[in-house]
Amino acid sequence: MQVTQTLSEGLKRAFTIVVPVADIEGKRTTRLAELSRTAKLPGFRPGKVPMAVVRTRFGSAVMAEVLEESVNDATRRVLNERGLRAATQPKVEVVTLDEAKDLEFKVELELLPDITLPDFGAIALTRLKATPSDDAVAKALEQMAARAKEMVEVPEARPAAKGEVLVCDFLGKLDGEPFTGGAASDMDIEVGGDGFIPGFTEQLEGMSPGEAKTITVNFPAEYGAAELAGKEATFDITAKALKRSVLPAVDDELAKKFGFEALDEMKDLIRGQIQREYDQISRMRIKRQLLDALAATADFPIPESMAVGEFDAIWQRLEQDRKSGQIDAEDKAKDDDTLKAEYKAIADRRVRLGLLLAEIGRAKDITVSPDEMMRAMRTEAGRYPGQEQQIMDLFRKNPNVAESLRGPIFEEKVVDFILELAKVAITEVTPEELAKEPEATPAA
Repeated sequence: MQVTQTLSEGLKRAFTIVVPVADIEGKRTTRLAELSRTAKLPGFRPGKVPMAVVRTRFGSAVMAEVLEESVNDATRRVLNERGLRAATQPKVEVVTLDEAKDLEFKVELELLPDITLPDFGAIALTRLKATPSDDAVAKALEQMAARAKEMVEVPEARPAAKGEVLVCDFLGKLDGEPFTGGAASDMDIEVGGDGFIPGFTEQLEGMSPGEAKTITVNFPAEYGAAELAGKEATFDITAKALKRSVLPAVDDELAKKFGFEALDEMKDLIRGQIQREYDQISRMRIKRQLLDALAATADFPIPESMAVGEFDAIWQRLEQDRKSGQIDAEDKAKDDDTLKAEYKAIADRRVRLGLLLAEIGRAKDITVSPDEMMRAMRTEAGRYPGQEQQIMDLFRKNPNVAESLRGPIFEEKVVDFILELAKVAITEVTPEELAKEPEATPAA
């Protein structure tokens, strides 16, 4: 095999490779011989098909297979012999493709940069730590009590207040005539609540059981029923009963309704849940600090194709946000040149950090185990109640889909590895201080 390097510029390399026709023919003959022993053709016993027949029948297909294999093998050999690591799939261009001549092709690729690992022990970080207050636990208990509230009928006939529930019959009319879907009986309606035509529930305030009245409302222009959209309608309403919500006491009985033995047990669970939420925010904060610190040390060149690919992905999402009217207000005020410059910097940072984290993982033998992948797949499947088995089947039948879970797990393991070695100071803060958004830094 003859190899000529034609480009060495930064991380870009190009080679012209020539594979002798004798090597190609040797592989082709070997493959045809294997086929002659297994091929089943009409008129011939298995394993007795003449080579000439096999060559005529399968020669072209085998030649294409051998050429592809030869190109891949030769490319891998060139990279291995020179100790090169490709950043992306090499681009191959065949120059000479003739069964009677040597195979000649060109290979263009970008290399992974040489990366010097930072001194992890010199990285100084601050981990913010917040502890749930008794007030936070009490507030969570009140919210759980609200979920367990009961509706009880008000015995006295008095006017309904906002937030209470009137049991009503009603009949809707358009131009004095009842319309389809505009009637109901014994319906619970929260006074001033949502879920009805704007202005409907608000007009129930002050009605007493046994009272009847007619209200006027306007259907929204975007209402689902075209015959009602934008129209004015009346509703004849009869109030039949009044209900109010009663909150249960925050005690052991409430705890038992949620499956606990006692109130203290429920408090411990709530406190633990809040603590995990705080710890997750703290983790996000210190991870951002770490990525900022790593980015400051990552001054190696990055493959242009990776940077362009990352930028194109970001820009495509921005264009989609523009079309859907969801673009960030700050970005909306900027021209394209400014946005492209900012997002190119973000893309470069992401690629650089990704390469650095990957190199740290490679150098320190950090891997994602099968058990970790299985847990991740089960966790992901759990996000789709009732469809867990279908999601797991999807992962098994499509390994590439499952592989999308590997990257985040790997990144978190690398981050954990660095945090174990870095200088981490713990600072006690209030939950409010923990929740406060830090100063903006480039997205990672």
